[in-house]
Amino acid sequence: MKISVVIPAFNEERLIVQTLRQVREAMRAFDAKGWGSELIVCNNNSTDRTAELATAEGATVVFEPVNQIGRARNCGANAASGDWLLFIDADSLPELALLGEVAAAIESGDYLAGGSTVRIEGDYPFTKFATGLWNRVSRWQRWVAGSFVFCETSAFREVGGFDLQLYASEEIALSKKLKLLAQKRKQKLIILHHHPLLTSARKMNLYTKREHMMFLLRTMFSGGRTLNSREACHTWYDGRR
Repeated sequence: MKISVVIPAFNEERLIVQTLRQVREAMRAFDAKGWGSELIVCNNNSTDRTAELATAEGATVVFEPVNQIGRARNCGANAASGDWLLFIDADSLPELALLGEVAAAIESGDYLAGGSTVRIEGDYPFTKFATGLWNRVSRWQRWVAGSFVFCETSAFREVGGFDLQLYASEEIALSKKLKLLAQKRKQKLIILHHHPLLTSARKMNLYTKREHMMFLLRTMFSGGRTLNSREACHTWYDGRR
């Protein structure tokens, strides 16, 4: 068994070293099983030292010139040689125990793919409320959060990976495709919840509540068309870090 950990990174020089070191520590859960592993960073057209720092930390670095999170994840997956893929965002810090749960889910043979509930760093009441709501919906619908997705490599490739028409919510589209494939294979998707993924609250510092609310309203009233536009999804793509 071999696990390929893929981290998409766009201008992440401030966080990439901490993330890679934490991910390496958590990957000991795979070592404990006697499994092989690799750590791949997709440099998504960064203009800072992201690629240099990732290389110095021993990661395999690949390059995707088009700024799009789904495209970056797909690029990393294309370079992967593992039996399973694990996508982790560059501003997220998984615990050893969480990757231990991933290993147990894989080993059981019951699951085609899965994700994790999330918790946001810092004290932001509205964000905690929104995150709690997402976690409940995620577990109910078995929708994976994009910041943490694990999937059998063959299944990921069979469904075509992340949808390149989407600049946000691509993880929900992937979840729906994987659920259908899992039904055919008599397997399931799982959302792990005992050790939630810690992820950065930087968007709360970089963007106002009004900006977040306006995006949600535009998405609702446009029938989701904003998700097909890089400009409309500016909180992911304008480069503020």
